[in-house]
Parts: sequence; structure tokens; C-alpha cells
Amino acid sequence: MRGARWLIDSLRDKQPFDKSLGQHFLVNDELIVRAVELGNVTDEDHVLEIGPGPGVLTEALLSTGCKLTAIEIDTGAVEHLCGAFAPEIESEQLLLIEGDALQTRWPETVTKIIANIPYQISSPLIDELTRYHRNPRTTELQRIVLLVQEEFAERLVMEYESDVGSLGMTVCLDWECEIEDKVPPHHFSPMPKVNSCYITMAPHGEAWPCDVRLVRQMIHLAFDQRRKKLRSTLKAVPRRIGRVNGWHAGRWKQAYAAHQDDERMELRPEELEFDDWIELCESFTRNADNS
Repeated sequence: MRGARWLIDSLRDKQPFDKSLGQHFLVNDELIVRAVELGNVTDEDHVLEIGPGPGVLTEALLSTGCKLTAIEIDTGAVEHLCGAFAPEIESEQLLLIEGDALQTRWPETVTKIIANIPYQISSPLIDELTRYHRNPRTTELQRIVLLVQEEFAERLVMEYESDVGSLGMTVCLDWECEIEDKVPPHHFSPMPKVNSCYITMAPHGEAWPCDVRLVRQMIHLAFDQRRKKLRSTLKAVPRRIGRVNGWHAGRWKQAYAAHQDDERMELRPEELEFDDWIELCESFTRNADNS
């Protein structure tokens, strides 16, 4: 293997780093291999890598013998990758796609996703991962490994009480998430200003007694004004309520009216545990059906 330094320097010789794309490349080869280990990647996997950049993780993933699809938005990086991994592209072990990973259609046979992602796409990427996971036409994802900003990782797993929010609560609907390793700034080129963390995500397969899309909308509605009580925030109809099968503004208002004397409506969103949101959504559904 040529290693991270060679690949990064090779790309740097062709073009400067683009700060607008949040390009911070991991230069520590041991930490790069760590991502592959956390993903338990084998030659039977079809891995999706988002934002390969110079290809430091790409090289480590290809060494496992897996089939790899990599999506890169930077044209200069794509040209570099085409040269650096020409044999793997020729053999079709590597499929390189130029485009925005949030807009490009992903292959339907991906089993694992391993990526060092730009900080600014962290939240929308989690939503995209969830949509892919729920798509009945796609292969079931087995494991996801992401290198993200430490603050984002803490909010994802709700590490502290102050991290409780809509991100962590909605992720619980589909995923088990863990923070694995902290990665300080000096392991990157150029160095970011904050620590990063490896996180792992695995689908838990739990079935809920109410529509998860309704739970998500209820949680987002409440946390949009997290200082207010649920009696105030849930009075408004979720903007996308029509996207949930069987739901419309009138039905939501009926469900809300049926909870006027419910003690939970006096709480603020951070005071509810995850199971409380499921129970409240189930109650909304049940009372709307009985109206």
C-alpha cells in the first residue's frame, strides 16, 4: 500500500484543498485501518464510501477484496482517483461516481457504508442513510462507520443530558449508535479546529406500534421550540403531516384535542425519554382513531 501521505501529497500536487467542501484528510494509516476494522469489512461486502478525496480510506477498503462504490463531488479528486486506482476501476472492483452523495442514487446492493464525511453534510447524510435503510428495494445495511465531528457524535448518541435533541431521538427509531474512538485534529491534513470521532451505526430491526414517520414529525415539531411545553408546540400541525399515511391536519387536531388533560403535555421535549415519544405517538394515533 502506498499509504495516506503519498495519496494526499499526490492530490495536493494537482490542486489545493477546497475549504468549501470541508476537506480534512486523515493521515494516520493506523486510524484509517481502524475504520475498516470497525466495519468488519470482508471480500463479501459491497461498501459505499462517501467523499473519498485522495483515496486514503479507499486504498484500505480495496485491500480487503470488497466491492467498493465511491462517490466524490470534487472533479479534481475524481481525476486523481482515476489515476491512482486505475487497475481496480478496470477490474470493476471499484466503481467511482462523480456527484453529490446526497443527490446521487446509491447502488441497491450496498451492505456497509464506511466514510470520513465533511462536517457540513453530517445531519442530512443521516437522513439519507435512514431513507436507504427503509427502502424495500435495497439490501439490508449491516453496519455503518463514519468519522464525524465530536460534537455531532455526542448529539447522535445523546452522550450528555445537554445533547438530547431531535437528532438523537429520531435516530433511535432505526439505529443503534456508538462512539468508538476519538481522533484529535493533528491526525488530519489540513487540521480541523475540533476533535473528531468514529461512530458505528447498526440497524436494530425494532418494530414500533405506530408510524415512525409520525414519531419523527412529532419529535421535530416539539424540539423546534424546545423551551416550550408540548401543549404549546404540538398544537401546531406538522408541515408534512400529509406524507404520513392516513394523516391530515384535521386528524392531528382531533388527536391533540383528546390530550388536553394529559399530564405529558405539561412537559418540555427534553424531559421525555425515547419510549415516551413512542407511547405519546401511539396515544395520538389511538385517540384520533376513536374520535
